[in-house]
Amino acid sequence: MSSNVLGQTIRFSKSVVHKAFASTAPNSDMLRFRSPVLQTNTTKLARYGGRHNVTVLPGDGIGPEMIHHVERILSAVQAPIDFEEVNLTSKEDASEDLAEAITAIRRNGVALKGNIETKFDNPSFVSRNLELRRQLNLYANVLHCSTIPTVPSRHTGIDMVIIRENTEGEYSGNEHEAVNSPHPRVVESLKIVTREKSEQITRFAFQFAKKYGRKKVTAVHKANIQKLGDGLFLKVATDIAKNEYPEIEFNAMIVDNASMQLVSRPQQFDVMLMPNLYGNIISNIACGLVGGPGLVSGMNIGDDYAVFETGTRNTGTTLAGKDLANPTAFIRAAVDLLRFLGLQTHANIISDSLFRTLVDKRIHTADIGGTAKSSELVQSVIEFIEKELEDHNYRV
Repeated sequence: MSSNVLGQTIRFSKSVVHKAFASTAPNSDMLRFRSPVLQTNTTKLARYGGRHNVTVLPGDGIGPEMIHHVERILSAVQAPIDFEEVNLTSKEDASEDLAEAITAIRRNGVALKGNIETKFDNPSFVSRNLELRRQLNLYANVLHCSTIPTVPSRHTGIDMVIIRENTEGEYSGNEHEAVNSPHPRVVESLKIVTREKSEQITRFAFQFAKKYGRKKVTAVHKANIQKLGDGLFLKVATDIAKNEYPEIEFNAMIVDNASMQLVSRPQQFDVMLMPNLYGNIISNIACGLVGGPGLVSGMNIGDDYAVFETGTRNTGTTLAGKDLANPTAFIRAAVDLLRFLGLQTHANIISDSLFRTLVDKRIHTADIGGTAKSSELVQSVIEFIEKELEDHNYRV
């Protein structure tokens, strides 16, 4: 484990100026670009002398270089963040690293995470991503997907939040070989759905909708076939909607129809609520609709801990070390982290600087039709941040 302290070249006093900065008044697109983050009151954050300790897991592929870009941006905006780095990767002998990562997150309360490859061709391989979610009970996965004016997309006006149960169902990896002689012939994969988890994620979704003025929650399910498992999830969601949140519109949609509706008329969706596996699939569709995996961040929230990462959990291994990957999703994950820590001013400055880079200066990496390098996009964000601080006499 190593410690990486941000802001070594720029030290600042404990009193941080909290007034909002904007070189121009934020327009509606810029405000929509700012992802909402539902904070929990029970998370135990490690804060010393006005600074926050954050566990960072660079992961595989492009993760380490993206985390480096994020460090530069957080330093530029003078965020009171200290990183505690744990080198958790997909290497086979990483059990000690996994235990160290979980201990560090429990100590600090929050983490910023790169993507860690899950080896699908090795049945004995334990997914680091799944274990983090399971052992820390990060029951809610949240993605905010909205169109960006200058990013090519088949649709405009998308502004949806996908809330996915993150710890049970088919995606939790409960499976075994029932008949394996002389070779695997029958595999049983268990889908476990509980009232407790269904109630927990449903209330989270409605609390999110209520706090941020969202008008509608759509529950996605397959209860027409999986009448008991998805039937329980749907009944719980329907009852809570009717009895606890009657002021918020509620509807339900079968997952195959939801997928079709999503690609044909995505503007109809506001908050989408769903079990684990459907959430994995729907999230990737939604990311594709707004421009691809390089643009959307993802939040994993529990009662005690929170981990922030990219929305699609792709390692981008083929792009590693080439200065080609889009850093937008990682930057937005860092912004989500700042919001969760209550550092709204820092979060807004970075988010607005990133928006201006993408929209006003049209600095785009290859995945969204441009020719810019990762470092060029990051440098533009930093320049906007520095201009913002200078224009408003941000004193440290």
